[in-house]
Amino acid sequence: MAELLFDVNLQQLPDEFLNGNWRVADRVLNRTDPTSMLAQAERFALQPGKVEVQALTGQDAGQWQIQRDELLNRPYLELILGQERTRALVTRLRRSRNGAESQLNLYFQSGMEMQLTQP
Repeated sequence: MAELLFDVNLQQLPDEFLNGNWRVADRVLNRTDPTSMLAQAERFALQPGKVEVQALTGQDAGQWQIQRDELLNRPYLELILGQERTRALVTRLRRSRNGAESQLNLYFQSGMEMQLTQP
């Protein structure tokens, strides 16, 4: 049975809450190129400063970091991959009390929306 998930205050989001292996549970492409690595991604592995993206068509690796806007302190996930560089607003993060289960919602510059889950 799935654990109860609680919303994390995004203005106080610790970077380490994003670490781990994430599975793409849902996505809406909008204006995003459907052939891009991120549009086809199935899994993300986020480790401190490093990211690996796996898709059916291949994989890519690079770096990631959290940036915050000055006005509202909203967190943005910046991804710097070999083939792409983009930012995504973290719109929601939900976690179980023990951190074993999580849901992460991202809104990319291209308009793509993505929901990631752990485990």
